Amino acid sequence: MADPRPRRPARPREEVFATARAAIAEHGLAKLTMAGLGKQLQMSAGHLLYYFGSKDQLLLETLRWSEDQLGTRRRDALADRSRDPWQRLDAYLRLYLPDGAGDPRWILWVEVWGRSPASAEIRQGQQEIEAPWQADLVALIEEGTATGHFTPGPTADRATQIRALLDGLAVPIAIGLPAAHRPAALTQAAAVTAILLRTRPPGAAAGWTGPTTCSGT
Repeated sequence: MADPRPRRPARPREEVFATARAAIAEHGLAKLTMAGLGKQLQMSAGHLLYYFGSKDQLLLETLRWSEDQLGTRRRDALADRSRDPWQRLDAYLRLYLPDGAGDPRWILWVEVWGRSPASAEIRQGQQEIEAPWQADLVALIEEGTATGHFTPGPTADRATQIRALLDGLAVPIAIGLPAAHRPAALTQAAAVTAILLRTRPPGAAAGWTGPTTCSGT
């Protein structure tokens, strides 16, 4: 005999991710329940767990979806050959930093970083999601160096340093610290990237390749 109860159609994954991102940004992952999220989506908690397995996995997949959306904008901006590498780097900085306190994308990152130490799965996913940001910045620095816009130097190291700077500027903005504001962060990021990519020490030859890096513990 056929089941007389009507079946609700599954929500599009984009709707699930958008709702989850908003809920996590507003309440934090610790206060998010699958039952509560399911209620917003008119889905059962069991249905959500079937697809995601756990709240950690839901967090990771929501961040991946969020970054994929922004990745399209980043690739378009960096591929715009009507602008020189400095202008495209400025676009990269603007896309990287949060729009302001409570930026949903950045709250996801804060949650992921907080859970990474206890979860190899989260750490692996985090590295995979971060990798395109690093790769695109490396490619831009390589191009800018080849065209003479940037001073020669250790490309991957400089990309890592720029991203570390941006992360350090971004978190205080995202969590709403009183003295942290996007315009000031953009100014600071531009000043430091100029030092990393353009300035040579006094008396250095034109072929200077930057400071020697050393390994350490």
